[in-house]
Amino acid sequence: MLNDTLHNPKTVTILGSTGSVGCNTLDLIGNNPEAYKVIALTANRNVTKLAEQAIRFNAEWAVIADETCYGDLKAALSGKNIKVAAGQQALDEAAQLPAEWVMASIVGAAGLRPTLSAIRRGGIVALANKECLVCAGDLMMQEVLDHKATLLPVDSEHNAIFQVFDFDKPDSVESITLTASGGPFINSSLEEMKKATPQQAVAHPNWDMGAKISVDSATMMNKGLEFIEAYHLFPVKQDQIDIIIHPQSVIHSMVTYRDGSVLAQLGSPDMRIPISYSLGWPKRVETPAKKLDLTEFKRLDFMKPDMEKFPALRLAREALHLGGTAPTILNAANEVAVFAFLEGRIGFLDIVATVEETLTQIETSPLTCLRMVHAIDDEARVVAQNVIDRF
Repeated sequence: MLNDTLHNPKTVTILGSTGSVGCNTLDLIGNNPEAYKVIALTANRNVTKLAEQAIRFNAEWAVIADETCYGDLKAALSGKNIKVAAGQQALDEAAQLPAEWVMASIVGAAGLRPTLSAIRRGGIVALANKECLVCAGDLMMQEVLDHKATLLPVDSEHNAIFQVFDFDKPDSVESITLTASGGPFINSSLEEMKKATPQQAVAHPNWDMGAKISVDSATMMNKGLEFIEAYHLFPVKQDQIDIIIHPQSVIHSMVTYRDGSVLAQLGSPDMRIPISYSLGWPKRVETPAKKLDLTEFKRLDFMKPDMEKFPALRLAREALHLGGTAPTILNAANEVAVFAFLEGRIGFLDIVATVEETLTQIETSPLTCLRMVHAIDDEARVVAQNVIDRF
């Protein structure tokens, strides 16, 4: 797992280090600390965990997004040779620090600005924030080209496709297939889903993820967002992207070629595997993840998603087809609705209903600049909140 030389460790920054992806990334680094040098770690407002991480990994910078937490973070790192900063501007500056590799794992639209800052540095950006490409896919990918950055997908599905996609011969690809576990309600009725609690929705059967992503998996909005993300990451058309349910989460995604060959990436459902692929790229590094043993599985199941139970998939396709600001509206409304559900203010089925109603109330238009992304995002959040208040 060592780099080419211990005298030249890879420098890394982790945007969103206290979240699930950030913690898994640090777990991999902790297995071989001599191979990596941590430049900056950032968090939203989890001072305790951020301070612990910064001390353990001897980070040069610790940055907290919530400015009201600055004093607490400063006190927690008192006497340590670690620089402290707070606020949105500080996040952007942390992303611009001279690290060879940046993990962009801030959840939601909040990750857009710092991820863009990292891309504009022109280095390697491991993207675990799908909302960046959902909100501003065309603009973001143009920035990648303009600044000669390398964008490595971390989501297990896109990482899987990245590993088996022939970028030199994209015309040889017939389709790509995103696999979905189906979440905790794959075998539930609509009536049961209507009564679902936040505790039930975050109990994902295969993956250990944060609350927001877990709820997105339960509604399958997560797969809808991944559908939009895949369109921007890979040189394929919308109708070349398929979604199937695969409850065992062994096959993480597939690429079908025109000659009938299907290449798939398999592995245990452990985020450390796709993270390690991005961390070591273009080489592969060892991970403590459980090795896949196919003899443990009596069967592997595949099925088409039930569009009546999971209308989020339809909304995502419609939003991408509309283009422009529609995906931005979709994402913003979903974030507002998911957090309302987690707070017990709306029911589970109201999440996607809120998104659909918000999409109907806001007229879509071409997306011309990143400033416009933030304006539309703000508008969609207000409209979604109004819809939720009516519920």
